[in-house]
Amino acid sequence: MKRLTLAGVTVLAVVTLVGTGATNAAADPTRTPRDRTIARATAHVKQHPAAFGYGPGQALSVRDVIVDPDGTEHVRFDRTYQGLPVIGGDFVVHTARSGTLAGHDHARARDIKLASTTPKLSARDTAGNALRSVTGLTVDSSTPRLVVWALDGTPRIAWETTVAGTGAHGEPDSEVVVTDANTGEELERYDAEPNVAGTGKSEYTGSVSIETTQQADGTYTLKDGVRGHVTKDAHNVSSNSVTASSGTLFSDADNIWGDGKKFSTDRSTAAVDAHANTAWTYDYYKNVHGRNGIKNDGKGATVFVHVGTKWDNAQWSDACFCMLTGDGNGTTDPEQVDLDTMGHEMTHGVTSATANLRYSGESGGLNEATSDIFGTMVEFYAGNAFDQGDYLFSDQSTPPWLRRMDKPSADGSSADCWSRTVKRLDVHNSSGVGNHWFYLASEGSGAKTLNGVSYNSPTCDGSTVAGIGNTKVAKIWYRALTVYMSSTTDYAGARVASLKAATDLYGATSAEYKAVAAAWTAVAVK
Repeated sequence: MKRLTLAGVTVLAVVTLVGTGATNAAADPTRTPRDRTIARATAHVKQHPAAFGYGPGQALSVRDVIVDPDGTEHVRFDRTYQGLPVIGGDFVVHTARSGTLAGHDHARARDIKLASTTPKLSARDTAGNALRSVTGLTVDSSTPRLVVWALDGTPRIAWETTVAGTGAHGEPDSEVVVTDANTGEELERYDAEPNVAGTGKSEYTGSVSIETTQQADGTYTLKDGVRGHVTKDAHNVSSNSVTASSGTLFSDADNIWGDGKKFSTDRSTAAVDAHANTAWTYDYYKNVHGRNGIKNDGKGATVFVHVGTKWDNAQWSDACFCMLTGDGNGTTDPEQVDLDTMGHEMTHGVTSATANLRYSGESGGLNEATSDIFGTMVEFYAGNAFDQGDYLFSDQSTPPWLRRMDKPSADGSSADCWSRTVKRLDVHNSSGVGNHWFYLASEGSGAKTLNGVSYNSPTCDGSTVAGIGNTKVAKIWYRALTVYMSSTTDYAGARVASLKAATDLYGATSAEYKAVAAAWTAVAVK
C-alpha cells in the first residue's frame, strides 16, 4: 500500500492518483480491473472531499469491491484518523459505468476533528476496569486498543477493550467494552463474536456426497478442494485460543464417513454435516449471488466441530476465519451443525467482509437477522428432503425451533415490531424485526402452510401484505447489505438500503419495490 496526499488529505490506498484524474488513473494498463475500480473511487474522494467529510490526518483502506453486471462499481472504505481506526467512519463510493460519481453511503461519522489523540486514561487502567466489569466467563486476557469512536456522530478517542476467556461449557467467549479515553465513561458493550444459541451419513440431511482430498498414503481428509474449506476436530477444547491451525483434520481410509446418528460416538458424523452444509452455503452464495466465498476471493474457511463440553451453540470468528460448533446439550439438542445453522454462521463472515454491521443495538439485530435470512435461504436452496426449507431457525438442532420468522415474539423474547426500545434488546431478539420483515415480504401476512409447516404472520398496523417470494427478497437484501449498508445501519437505514436495492433490481414502480416498502411499514419501520 502507498500513501498519497489528496487536497490536504492523507489517504492510505492501493493506487497513486497524485496529479491525475479519475480517467487517467483508471487507464494505467499495469493495473488490474480491481485496482482501476479502487482508483476511480479514490479519485472521487480527491475531487469531492467535503462530500466524504475528509480532513487532514485521515487515511483509507479498502474493505470490499463489487462491480454490477451493468458496470456500476461500489467500493467500501474503512478509515483511520492519525493512525487510529475510526469506529463508525466507513462509507461506500458508488461509481457509474461512465466513471462519474453516482453517490455514496456513510456510517455515522462525517467530519473528524479532534484537539488531541493522547488519552488521559492509560491502557492498563482501562483493561483492569474492563476485566472487573465482565461477569460469567473465565478470563484469559484483556486487550485494549485506542480508537476514534464516532457511533453517535461526535468523534472522541476511546479505549476498545476485548476481554477474552471461556464460558461455562468451555466455549470461546469474549466481550468488548468501549470507554471514553479521557473521562472513563462506558460508551458501548457487546459480544466480540456473533453467536446463535466423499460419502457421508449425516445427522440431519441423510446420505450426502462430500468433497474430500486423497493423501499420498491413500487416506482421505475433509478438505474441499473445490470450495477450499477444511473440517477439523477441535477435541472439545475449552479455550478461545483456537486458531485456523488448531485441532486435527479428519481423515478416513475408505472415504465413507459417519454413521448418521445424533449424539454419535463416531466423531466424524458431526463433521459430515458441517462439511456438507458449509459446501451448500458456499454454493448458494456463488450460484445465486455471484459471491465467490466469504470475502469474494475464492478462499474457504476452517470449520471446527466438537468445541467445548456440552456447548449448545455455534459461532463465527473473524480472528481465525473459522466456524466453531458445539456438541449440543447432550440430551435434547444434538450437535450444532444443521444446515441453517452453518448457513447462519458463514453469513456472519460475509457480513463482516461487507457492511460489517456492528454487533450491538439495531445494527447488531440486523447482523443477526441477515444470518437468519441467508441461513434460511440456504435451506431452500439445498432442497434436501430431510431438512426442507422453512422459516424456523435451528429447528433441527434446537427442537422445535430457536427462532421463527412469521411471528418472532412466539419465543417470548423477540420483537415483531420496531419501537424505540428495540435497540436495547439482545441482538438475537432485536433481529425479530428484520426476520418478520423478511417473512412478510416473502410470503405475506396471515395463515398459510409451506412444506408441512403452518405459519400465521401478523402485521403491526393491521394491514395485509402480499409476498413476492423469498428468492427475490433475498436478492434485494443481499444487494442492500453489500452495496448500501454501513457498519452503523439501523432499521430505518435498512429500509432505505433495501428500497434502493429493489429500485436497482426491479425499478422504483415495481411490485417488488412496493412489497418491500409495505413489509417494512407492516413491522413499523417507516
